[in-house]
Amino acid sequence: MPNSETVSLRDLARAIYTVNRHAKTAPEPQHLYFIKKETIKQLLKEKRAKKIGLHFSDHPKLSNQHSTLLVKVDDYYFHIPPTKEDFQELKHLGSLDQNYRNPQTKMSLSQAKKIIYQYIDYKPVNHKQKRRQYNSSYFTPSSLGKMEWPPKKNFR
Repeated sequence: MPNSETVSLRDLARAIYTVNRHAKTAPEPQHLYFIKKETIKQLLKEKRAKKIGLHFSDHPKLSNQHSTLLVKVDDYYFHIPPTKEDFQELKHLGSLDQNYRNPQTKMSLSQAKKIIYQYIDYKPVNHKQKRRQYNSSYFTPSSLGKMEWPPKKNFR
């Protein structure tokens, strides 16, 4: 069970805001959007967040208009993908309303992830990225910095 008592709603809202802000500019935002969604789902389950309604997305998928679920966490508003039940139970608010503005927050991404990981009881998997060997047929290793010229193969 997550440590919901140890993390304040304010800190969670600020952490989600930070993760969301970084996800919008990240080259691979899938993980950030995943932890944002999981955190909001957990808060909704605990009744610490409130579903406000549905909005049309500002970014239609494949030219098709789709809706997102507007959720309020503390003084912050977030969008997550809606469920089928959301379409039946919630009011559609139309186009995105610019009145829903979040307070500015200063928090590092690492701090935000730490708060969220603790809350949703997520254990990050450490992928040590190996440096890929460059195997292009056009690549010639540099001989700069070598002591002998022309370079000789060592046969030891």
